[in-house]
Amino acid sequence: LVAFVLVTNQSSPQFCCIAGDAGRVAMDNLIGFVGKDYVLIASDTTTRHSIVVVKDDEDKTIQLDSHKLLALSGEQGDRVQFGEFIAKNIALNTLRSGIQMSTHAAANFTRGELAHFLRQSPYFVNILLAGYDNDVGPSLYFMDYLSSMHKMDKAGHGYGSYFILSTLDRLWKPGMSLDEGLKLMGACIQEIKTRLVINSPRYLVKVIDKDGVRIITPPKN
Repeated sequence: LVAFVLVTNQSSPQFCCIAGDAGRVAMDNLIGFVGKDYVLIASDTTTRHSIVVVKDDEDKTIQLDSHKLLALSGEQGDRVQFGEFIAKNIALNTLRSGIQMSTHAAANFTRGELAHFLRQSPYFVNILLAGYDNDVGPSLYFMDYLSSMHKMDKAGHGYGSYFILSTLDRLWKPGMSLDEGLKLMGACIQEIKTRLVINSPRYLVKVIDKDGVRIITPPKN
């Protein structure tokens, strides 16, 4: 995979070439969708290096504050470093201003930092950012390593998304209760385990709602 980026902060515009392996970003699976008053996020817990499974209990999410969650896929170093960078800067902004960022503001800040580093030393990470705001309710933002961003009702990253997006299109509906959402998440995870040749046996599912962020277990199908 090769991307060309126009660099304009020099005396004359130049193109820089970013070469990367798409498989590095796509090996991790992220699933997210919005329900009636919550967002569900699932991530596989497998860390790989080449053909070797390094560990199977990795949490690929970072809690930004009491009601926001950042899920990242990509290279281990990029994922951890960029995720912690975003979390610490959002916490610093809250300390300085005394005001907690909205989910929309946190998503735009994250997207801006991705775009900034894209022109210097890119982070090969794909992101789902979920949050709950009292005045807005639940929201989910999709971002990729080229710093595109869009607010979504349902989204996925990785090879697993090739299979679960059709499942979400067929079964997801607005205003789903938490029980319905958990059943749908279980169906998505099972679809990946059944169809994807690179199997990730374990998934970590978290819900973000008015009560904050917590781990939750979907029913087995």
